[in-house]
Amino acid sequence: MECQNLQQVRQEIDRIDDEIIKKIAERSQYVLQASKFKKNEEGVKAPARVEQVIQKVRTKAETYGAPPDLVEAVYREMISQFINLEMDKFKQQQQPPSQLPSQ
Repeated sequence: MECQNLQQVRQEIDRIDDEIIKKIAERSQYVLQASKFKKNEEGVKAPARVEQVIQKVRTKAETYGAPPDLVEAVYREMISQFINLEMDKFKQQQQPPSQLPSQ
């Protein structure tokens, strides 16, 4: 879509941001589920899987005409944050029920 003014550009960016946030929320639910299947902290970090994802998104970036370096940087940060989230969940699951924080 060719925008006619800055307001239209911003509206489209806001619409896209909304979609991105929904997808991040959806992705986070699966990341948290994954923690149930990991055996140790190294499994949570999964460096080989991280590199596999990075290569995949760089290829997709090229296919869709997005800057691969930008996409890689965004994904590396996002994955880092998801690993932190998943690690917290993993550590909670490793604690005996008597040691879990009260809610």
